[in-house]
Amino acid sequence: MSENLWTRCNNCQRILFKEDIVENLSVCPACNFHFRLSASERLTMLFDDGQFEIIDYDVYPIDSLKFEDTLKYAQRLEENQKKTSLSEATVNAVGLVGGIKVVVSSMDFSFIGGSMGSVVGEKITRAVERAIKEKTPLLIISCSGGARMQEGALSLMQLIKTSAALAKLEEAKIPFISILTDPTSGGTTASFAMLGDINIAEPNALISFAGPRVIEQTIREKLPKGFQRSEFLLQHGMLDDVVPRKNLRMYVIRALRLFLSRPQ
Repeated sequence: MSENLWTRCNNCQRILFKEDIVENLSVCPACNFHFRLSASERLTMLFDDGQFEIIDYDVYPIDSLKFEDTLKYAQRLEENQKKTSLSEATVNAVGLVGGIKVVVSSMDFSFIGGSMGSVVGEKITRAVERAIKEKTPLLIISCSGGARMQEGALSLMQLIKTSAALAKLEEAKIPFISILTDPTSGGTTASFAMLGDINIAEPNALISFAGPRVIEQTIREKLPKGFQRSEFLLQHGMLDDVVPRKNLRMYVIRALRLFLSRPQ
């Protein structure tokens, strides 16, 4: 049999039939480990009948700083665009969730680690502005390594930009549900990811600002077990709930109906 039919779970290390994982919403049937999903997979899983309209797809990043590390940033962008068929690390879409029209921005870790550059900040801001204009709830699904170093201060400015846009959304009294997945870190955690009217996460998701090694070296203490995982954050009041992937869609629908005062 082809080796492409099988894969190893990152958590329990068992060899599993890929089809069994796919049928279980990309969750390990043996240990409940949640595999990462692409932005399009998350949108398909969330929207009614997997139907949605992609918006803001024609916004592309540029190399304003002419940055170069082991590779020119412009070349890195081009390679990731070819690899993922995405213009950037987030996808904006509109459609129905439980019969309720919503605007969703879903991040994709496979595009430069889901890092937040100028275009990611712009697309999230556009999603917020569209939600305000159309008076529809907003969902943001975070999966990010944080701010994009290749864009320097331009990337860091997106923390302010997205947070300011969400402040306007709050003023308009429009619901915002933030869904944090593995991993959500750095500037993403420090801005829009933690500003939801309700902040929920998938099980065992890494959610942090600085990495555990940096924190340990700074405070010179050993961190507790499970530190920066979603269950730990829920226990310490940083999250409102931890929701398994199989329950996520119905959880979101119930939350939307609650926010909008729409009975089932």
